[in-house]
Amino acid sequence: MLSPIPANESDRLAALEEFEILDTQAEKVFDDLTRLASYICKTPIALITLLDSDRQWFKSKIGITQNETSRDVAFCAHAIMQTDTFIVPNALADERFRDNPLVTGETGLRFYAGSPLTTSDGYKLGTLCVIDKIARDLSDGQLAGLRALSFQVTTQLELRREIARLKKALASAGEQT
Repeated sequence: MLSPIPANESDRLAALEEFEILDTQAEKVFDDLTRLASYICKTPIALITLLDSDRQWFKSKIGITQNETSRDVAFCAHAIMQTDTFIVPNALADERFRDNPLVTGETGLRFYAGSPLTTSDGYKLGTLCVIDKIARDLSDGQLAGLRALSFQVTTQLELRREIARLKKALASAGEQT
């Protein structure tokens, strides 16, 4: 099954590139937020994902060893199409996902909840998601926690981008004097 593509995909990808985050090293601040998501939602897997044109890359990960997956199997590609948290209580019972290799293969994904990483400009870069190998649901408190942490991930990304812009501006000003 092909993953959905947002109507603003070219602008979304340009916004993602502005963050200069893809293929960067792990960072404690993101790993801490991922760990908190896993703890709050009581899931063995949690990820901060970023979706480029053909893959889902993991900025932070708990409970898996892969660094990325193909975008065409990414549950997060569906999550960025939503305004709120995207939940799949039982992937085996969901016709959109039951044949997905992440469900049928070694990962054994059954439960997924992903909260979009939505920038202040409205672009959805990826998700903070939690995954389990058993079908389940989240409590209202767990959903609120996942949303709050997703906002914090986006805030960290935007702060990082702004610091980079300021450094470039200062360097450019220094060259002109």
